[in-house]
Amino acid sequence: MQSTGHFRSSVWDPFLIISQMVAMQCLFYSSLCVWIFSLDLITGSSKSLDQVFRFQMIYMRDSGGAKLLAAYGCNALICAIGLWYFVQRAKQCLDFAFTVHFWHLLFVWLYNRIFPSYLSWWLMQIVCVAVTTVLGEYLCLRTELKAIPVSLGSKVDL
Repeated sequence: MQSTGHFRSSVWDPFLIISQMVAMQCLFYSSLCVWIFSLDLITGSSKSLDQVFRFQMIYMRDSGGAKLLAAYGCNALICAIGLWYFVQRAKQCLDFAFTVHFWHLLFVWLYNRIFPSYLSWWLMQIVCVAVTTVLGEYLCLRTELKAIPVSLGSKVDL
């Protein structure tokens, strides 16, 4: 189904949408792991998968929790660039950012076998979705609003 009268046609392409979601989820986890690993190397902390999936580790009481908050914050910036690269539509940035974090919520729930209950974890997720969405929309809008060349022929002076 195509819409008429718009610059871009809207075609329902489930393969494209699923591919974009998988790409964003892979980017989310790979860049998060790189950030956490890098900060672990700098601080000399032990490396563990718990840092990605245990919601109990996200708190500001010690440097370990603050380090994870910094990793998630930096990851939000990388995911915004991913939205710009993979999704390329400003109006879809919120959908994709929310979907990535929704899947993360499910994985955290499965990993811990209990629903995340720490307020700090929830606040961090909300802030990361907001940062990813706003920056992703900004980057996509800059691309979408570039001047479109109207004619392909040679320029004629009058």
